[in-house]
Amino acid sequence: MSTHYELCGRIALLSLDYPPVNSIGADLRTALMAALERAISNADVRAIVVTGTAKVFSAVANVKEFNTPAATREPRLATLIAGFENAPKPVIAAISGTCVGGGLELALGAHYRVARADAVIGLPEVKLGLMPGAGGTQRLPRAIGMERALQMIVSGESVPVSQLRGTRLFDVLTDGDPVAAALALAEQVADVGPLPRLRDVVVDDAVPLLDAARSRAASPFSAPLQCVEAVGWCLRQPIDEEALRRERESFVGLMATPESRALRHAFAAERAAAPIDGLQEGTPLREIRRVAVLGAGTMGSGIAAAILNAGFPVRLLETSQEALERGCVALRRNYEGPLKRGKLANRFVLTTRRLNWI
Repeated sequence: MSTHYELCGRIALLSLDYPPVNSIGADLRTALMAALERAISNADVRAIVVTGTAKVFSAVANVKEFNTPAATREPRLATLIAGFENAPKPVIAAISGTCVGGGLELALGAHYRVARADAVIGLPEVKLGLMPGAGGTQRLPRAIGMERALQMIVSGESVPVSQLRGTRLFDVLTDGDPVAAALALAEQVADVGPLPRLRDVVVDDAVPLLDAARSRAASPFSAPLQCVEAVGWCLRQPIDEEALRRERESFVGLMATPESRALRHAFAAERAAAPIDGLQEGTPLREIRRVAVLGAGTMGSGIAAAILNAGFPVRLLETSQEALERGCVALRRNYEGPLKRGKLANRFVLTTRRLNWI
């Protein structure tokens, strides 16, 4: 089961439980929509709280489903968000840990949002050559203003929710349990109307901001500039008739670009390489005292630098003194610049020694 349903008095608590990161794929969307409809149809339920786990509300959509029938299977993410927005009872998102991508777009569809002060949010789609495709470019500017929204969407960087205190994005920030805070808020707003929706917020004119953002976003890649254009639709386009439709069309168009396909392939490859077959969960880590790298060429010296940066002593091995010294010269170059700029507190000691092949 990917969504748990629990009654807390007259409040329905819907908890996302789809390890490891509550990615919003077809199974979770279906389960969450069923739980939402169950809560709406129960006359004893006066408000609805949606939450994830302590570590993650939801971290992006399910990238594995892109370009498959599962990606467009109803309820789509946009359908689920509309279900939140149009619910006749207050929907409160309780956020802790990480809330990014489709997870943040889902939370933007709630009437109210509660978060732990150390939670992190973001819309990182641009890093995959994409843009938010489920209302993120339209609702986030309405929640935090055009300038902050442009920075987040075009860079793809995540930010601590504490930086957004005082915006429409969060109704409550707490150092404690966000679910408890959300349940308390739900009791307060259970019989209050009309329900606030970010889609109804009018965005202030920000043409100069958009012009500056276009200049900064100019690059060989399509996604950054397209993100700017999409955010600009907040000013001119009715959110239903034009903006959300155009956002989705742009998202689909970007998925077909070579840069997005390449970036998504690299993203999937990195995660596929991380698990080790046969390694049991909870296996204790072996202590690493020092590391040896065979070969001091371009790749070997680069690997040695990465290991040094991680804080481990490295022994670099080569078949000749000349090759070894060339590798050490390359390593020294890596650190000379940061040392001169005061970025490194300690010098790395590099020594060379003739090694015989055994």
